[in-house]
Amino acid sequence: MPIARANGVELGYDEYGTGEPIVMVTGTGAPGRMWRTHQVPALTAAGHRVITLDNRGIPPSDPCPEGFTLDDMAADIAGLIEYLDAGPCRVVGYSLGAIAVQELLLARPGLVRQAVLMATSGRSDTLTAAMTAADRDLGDSGGTLPPRYAAYVQALQNLSPHTLNDEERLRDWLAVFELSAADPSSARGLLGLQLIPDRRHAYRRISRPCLVIGFQDDLVVRPHLSREVARSIPGSVYAEIPGCGHYGYLEKPGAVNSAIIDFFTT
Repeated sequence: MPIARANGVELGYDEYGTGEPIVMVTGTGAPGRMWRTHQVPALTAAGHRVITLDNRGIPPSDPCPEGFTLDDMAADIAGLIEYLDAGPCRVVGYSLGAIAVQELLLARPGLVRQAVLMATSGRSDTLTAAMTAADRDLGDSGGTLPPRYAAYVQALQNLSPHTLNDEERLRDWLAVFELSAADPSSARGLLGLQLIPDRRHAYRRISRPCLVIGFQDDLVVRPHLSREVARSIPGSVYAEIPGCGHYGYLEKPGAVNSAIIDFFTT
């Protein structure tokens, strides 16, 4: 994997395809390879050069044990774009990654041509605060959940009832979750970054075209939070994908990919 030296840290990234660049930013604890199964093939087939980023705190990027901020994450995206001489480019962010992209749009708008913001929010609410506190407590405790239990919890949190009720698909998801169960302390630096003050007023200053995508059955970032972001960004477009939860880009990749590609061709 290539490494970029940007914003004072080393950042892992990958590139696929040729054409106009798209930088893709994942959420809490997720490596850039999460985009490889569905989004990278669709976007490269549509004629794009796709650049996936491993956020700081996610190997092989620097762990930054001293801690970091959302502004640091936005600066990392900017630094990678400049390192690759890819700007102004299109940027896709998911969950925490989308919040970081929103800060990039405010701090360095000249680096962005268009942005897609998936499962995003512009403020913290009570449930977000409770989930974050629980995740922090688990990570700080030094304990780990048994893989089968962790897989069951991950399924309930992130999948839609449509998937949970499909026994064959659910068995496949549970197997993947069990095999890929992460140490909760490994993403400690990222936990809490989504606990943001109300930024909706600031988002009125975003000047680049944005598509905001919500997932109908998302229990982690409920879609009304994403709709709030869309209402705050002048001229933005909102799309809600039915039949999927927080992992909507994996549960309903065809619908998500079509929405992204259609937006980027306008």
